[in-house]
Amino acid sequence: MSKPVYPAFCFLLDLHTGVPAYRQIVDQVRGGLASGALAAGDQLPTVRKLAVDLAINPNTVVRAYKELELSGLLETHQGTGTFISARKLHDGEAERERQLNQIAGDAVARAGAAGFTIEELIEQLQAWPKGLGLKEKI
Repeated sequence: MSKPVYPAFCFLLDLHTGVPAYRQIVDQVRGGLASGALAAGDQLPTVRKLAVDLAINPNTVVRAYKELELSGLLETHQGTGTFISARKLHDGEAERERQLNQIAGDAVARAGAAGFTIEELIEQLQAWPKGLGLKEKI
């Protein structure tokens, strides 16, 4: 029996942000799809493997996978695993805005915890080199 091959995609949790672990997993899968790091047909780690790798409760992974499955991004095949769905990701404007608000909130919280002001954060973001990590809107 061959071992499943997982994509070169690494889940990382930051348990100090205040963002629930299941939400971080969901957002990372969505981000992986948006960036092309994950594609239709890619197999994700099993619930048990991801829970062990991230040192979290398996129920947290189940919750994240279930949410992604309900939104049509994942398909679970009994006995073979969990895969990125072939269906196209359709994020509405409300979901995009929610994600961006969460990212901005996380950045503000982390900057504040490190002693920086919002103005310093905005200044740093405006100075960020074009093309590093963000796609240009056409």
